[in-house]
Amino acid sequence: MGIVVFDGLAFGALLFLISVGLSVTMGLMNFVNLAHGAFAMAGGYAAAVLMNDYGAPFPVGLAAGFLAGAVTGGVMEFFFIRRLYRSHPLDQVLFTIGLVFASIATVTFFFGPTMQRFVMPSYLDGNVALFGTDVSRYRLFLIVVGVIVVGGLLLGLNRTRFGAMIRASVDNQRVAQGSGINVDRLFLLTFTFGCGLAGFGGALSLGMLTLNPIFPLKYMVYFLMVVCVGGAGTITGPFLAALLVGVGDVAGKYYIPESGGFLIYLLMLGLLLARPRGLVVKQGAH
Repeated sequence: MGIVVFDGLAFGALLFLISVGLSVTMGLMNFVNLAHGAFAMAGGYAAAVLMNDYGAPFPVGLAAGFLAGAVTGGVMEFFFIRRLYRSHPLDQVLFTIGLVFASIATVTFFFGPTMQRFVMPSYLDGNVALFGTDVSRYRLFLIVVGVIVVGGLLLGLNRTRFGAMIRASVDNQRVAQGSGINVDRLFLLTFTFGCGLAGFGGALSLGMLTLNPIFPLKYMVYFLMVVCVGGAGTITGPFLAALLVGVGDVAGKYYIPESGGFLIYLLMLGLLLARPRGLVVKQGAH
């Protein structure tokens, strides 16, 4: 039982690391970004290519994953996405889902349809004893990184001037501009950072998830589930939701393998019926 919960927490931490950028862009900026997985895939491929073809160490791969996601997201925001901030949500959905299919075609053209290989670094390979149970070092690493990231984001959004500017710009762009905030530049930086987090999560996923061209579609429902169940516009909500989804998914596959991943959707349905506005409701939301 303990190892199932631990593996579920590790999977949940990874889901959070990939999805938290979506909570930033979709929850805070009110942009329906179904292409979030494409930015995660960009980070994953950047890390895989550097490590497999050039022998880069794992930390360099993680940094490259963040940069790849951030640069890709920043370019897309500057040329296309900023024109859709005030458009109908259906326009945002159509554009971003089109972006997903374009990314799949592009990655397939350059890298082929096969899965990217990943060699675990020696210091993250194997098990370590924790409370009398042997647990995977890599999964423990994911949990620790997830806790560090959620703590950093909470501090950044709630205790810094940059976080206050983001909240003010989301609540009322006109008043924010009147007070001297460059909303366009702020949204560019925020969207870029959110996509960078996706790329970072994509690089971390190499040791647990399958990275191939259909990555954005295959895991899209997980990313959306975490944000919707957790509550849009919050950080702690998606973190709690990711842990619940991770433990529920792993426990369902372990104890009732014939059900596949179906139980996780029942869990999502129950949580949304009990908390339709999410586990954590954004302050000031109506």
